[in-house]
Amino acid sequence: MKPGRLSALALSVSLALSCGIAHAQEAPLLAARLQTQPTASGEANAAVLVRNAARPGRDHIVATAALGGLEIYDLAGKRIGTTASGEVAALDVAYDVPLGNRSATVVAAIDTTTNRLRLFGMDDSRLSEIGARALPLGFAAEGICLYRNPLDSALYAFIVGDGGEVDQQILYSTPDGKLDARQMRRINVPSPLKQCAADSKHVFASEEGVGLWRFNADPEADVSATIVDAPRLGHIEEESGGVAVYDGVGTQWLIASDTSAGQVNVYDRANKDAFLGAFKVAAPGGTGAIKEPGPLFATGAAHGSSFPHGLLLVADEDGSNYKALSMDDIAAALKLEIGDKAAEGGPAGSKAVAVTALVETAPANSYGDAADDPAIWANPTDPSKSLVIATDKKAGMYVYDMQGKVVQFLPDGKMNNVDLREDFELGGKKVVLVTASNRTDKSIAIYRLDTEKRELVNVADGVQPTGLGDPYGLCMYRSANDQRTYVFINGDDTRKRQWELVAGANGRVKAKLVRDMNFDSQTEGCVADDASGALYVNEEDVGLWRMSAEPDGGDAKTIVQKIADNPAVKDDYEGLGIYDLGDGRGYLVVSSQGNDTYAVYRREGKQEYLGSFAVVADPLRGIDGISETDGLEITSRNLGPGFEHGAMIAQDGRNVMPVENQNYKYVPWDSIAKALGLEMRGN
Repeated sequence: MKPGRLSALALSVSLALSCGIAHAQEAPLLAARLQTQPTASGEANAAVLVRNAARPGRDHIVATAALGGLEIYDLAGKRIGTTASGEVAALDVAYDVPLGNRSATVVAAIDTTTNRLRLFGMDDSRLSEIGARALPLGFAAEGICLYRNPLDSALYAFIVGDGGEVDQQILYSTPDGKLDARQMRRINVPSPLKQCAADSKHVFASEEGVGLWRFNADPEADVSATIVDAPRLGHIEEESGGVAVYDGVGTQWLIASDTSAGQVNVYDRANKDAFLGAFKVAAPGGTGAIKEPGPLFATGAAHGSSFPHGLLLVADEDGSNYKALSMDDIAAALKLEIGDKAAEGGPAGSKAVAVTALVETAPANSYGDAADDPAIWANPTDPSKSLVIATDKKAGMYVYDMQGKVVQFLPDGKMNNVDLREDFELGGKKVVLVTASNRTDKSIAIYRLDTEKRELVNVADGVQPTGLGDPYGLCMYRSANDQRTYVFINGDDTRKRQWELVAGANGRVKAKLVRDMNFDSQTEGCVADDASGALYVNEEDVGLWRMSAEPDGGDAKTIVQKIADNPAVKDDYEGLGIYDLGDGRGYLVVSSQGNDTYAVYRREGKQEYLGSFAVVADPLRGIDGISETDGLEITSRNLGPGFEHGAMIAQDGRNVMPVENQNYKYVPWDSIAKALGLEMRGN
């Protein structure tokens, strides 16, 4: 996701709107079960309820009080303490946050006096600052919400601003037990945002005068911005204010302040955010509705007999306080049900394990979808000097070292996929032969890798045409039968072609066409197993195929697994690599691009699926995760410190933390192996 403003006209907008005229039926009036004392400053903006796991029944409401900082109330609404924190505009809470050798309840707040993010730990009724440093925001912030990534439990803060900013930062523990933050990405909408709230998948934000937005919360996912509701089109009269998410027992609601109408709307997150109804808010025992319900906070946790299924906090600017409504009262008024059992989870075993990258390359120079596919050369005498050769499909070829620095760039055309084989006989010497699919002239690019000078040298005997309209998928094969070397390339149709690479007396290499293969739909990723003579091909929307890599192998193929048969993966299947354990044993690793994970299959035997992993952010190193992977490569050879048992090197389609051009990430195999219980090859 690149920074820039989102236009409602430019998006594929999906409105969760019901037919009929909004607010045609008068919303019921609900009396709060409790309210806090007015703030000492006479101003109220936002509040959260903080659970006390150590002392049940000692929960507290933490609320903003303008220049009065943060105020703390008991569940009778009595103010029992204050914490100086500047002028706080918004806050949110997260639990069990790792902090050194302990875990903490964290309250994150926006201080508008210094325009920064402030982080507090809460112990019983006391707040103490735990930020590692000052965290300036660089824009006028209005709201904050915290998001827990279900994949690795990483904690993120979304900060929304007066200029339409949606700033996502990862919060993480420093070695000395403080809490720090790094920016992951920035999204923009055209006008001011008031508040946000996050569930396990999405962040919801209220844009004044425009409506409610929904974005993907995972920083490695596509933003997928969608309007949930909008003034004049749906169930918001004019201006949306607060927003909250409620997760009860089998119930998933989105709750939003329809500020201009003086009411609160409820939507069904489990049913495409469909509108469920609206209600107005009164003080306990009151008969008049508050005029402009403001920021909201919801929890599904039980809090005594008044709130058996949780509560909703509503900021009342006119009353200078906060009102708490029972979720049971809301459900009864809107004729809704709060389920008796939790919603069923996903398929057993479908969750991917999380690993992190150790190194990332410098970003590609080309903008947009540019980086695509890597190949790995392991230096046998000095593994730390191994090299990664990778493509920029808009410009040429990169050579990177094991620290991710550019060693060479060749502006030779739109190179899509790349592969290599060692010990190719050329000019009386054994060389590392590298091939790539060149989309500029629709040819096979052929190089030798000068391992001393650490650079690619063109050895193609002139342009080697592919006969394909748009060549891109590519892999190489060395036959164990006769030691001949081949290259496979597919185009934008259903053909895959095989050429023998033939050395000439002039020290150049030609490609001789030896086979055409056909598939039913688009293919790209492929890898050849030199030991077994098998060619593995990803048919993007179908699955992983195995067939003969020999030139006389024909079209016969066997499915390893269909995508439709595995709930843990999602099309497209893209990059593909082999981890070699020796003796024909090892693993196949496939990029499941549709859900940003990597599926692992056994190389030998029945080739069963063994599990999936995802690459997530490492905030201490400042390396983000990997998403939307096109190409990858795997090796079990020693690549130097940190990669003694090999690595997966993969293209990162969304390079964030901060947002930059695409690049490649280096993931140690031992991290993958330990996470999934796989073997490692000793080196």
